[in-house]
Amino acid sequence: MKLSKFDQRIRRADELAAVHPFAAEILQFYKRLASLQKVLYTSLQEANGNGSAKKFSRLAGEHLDFEFLTANFPEFLSAVEAIAPGPIAQSAQGLRTQSASRWNDRFSTFLFSGPDLEANAGDPESLLVIAFLQPYAEFFADHREHNESDETARVCPFCQGKPVVGVLRPEGDGAKRSLICSLCLTEWKYGRIRCGRIRCPACGEEAVEKLAVYTASQFPHVRVEACDTCRRYIKTVDLTKNGLAVPIVDELATLPLNLWAQEHDYVKLQANLLGI
Repeated sequence: MKLSKFDQRIRRADELAAVHPFAAEILQFYKRLASLQKVLYTSLQEANGNGSAKKFSRLAGEHLDFEFLTANFPEFLSAVEAIAPGPIAQSAQGLRTQSASRWNDRFSTFLFSGPDLEANAGDPESLLVIAFLQPYAEFFADHREHNESDETARVCPFCQGKPVVGVLRPEGDGAKRSLICSLCLTEWKYGRIRCGRIRCPACGEEAVEKLAVYTASQFPHVRVEACDTCRRYIKTVDLTKNGLAVPIVDELATLPLNLWAQEHDYVKLQANLLGI
């Protein structure tokens, strides 16, 4: 039986935690968080008839169901409080005491911040709000109208979020590059350009001498793609080398690649769900 995408993420987190002990704590927390997100996504399916009615080409104000969000947020926070590290658990407790109108302001702001949206490890409240909204945005993205996107687009064609990870998928005798949104997890093509070279997803730089690639033997299927023009980097998961990888989970597990990038003065294009 084919696993749901949430179950695939949960299983992959377990697999990687066993292989990479240095990332085990992060991956186990992510696994529990993904389980809570699965519950939210399933609730949305039940409330919206599996999203089979009206479809949208972009995330819009029409998607905002404050009644659903405020009804489910307290339970989500209580569940996170029971599984999260101290600072995040304390923030979850604090958020539960805020008013519904305050929550609604945050939901609206975070869903429509586009490129300005980012989870921040130093701001646990923002991390919690984004973790709660991610399955909400993902549900509508999964039921969007499918239009051909611009392969030069550097932000998500559905919600305007920045990419959190790149992907190389098998195509013909080679691989096709795409990006995955940090909020709604939409995947869109971000094509290679002439002569097989790639374009920086942060600033659009194309000059090969400005684009650095770093790999480590520890993670043969994941690489850092860095740009010397804007000093930004993104990690890319190569599914032609490991078809079992789940890009958003493998990105979390490859912390030493982040350290290499930081030591070379590159800044991550977009933090992941845990603010890393």
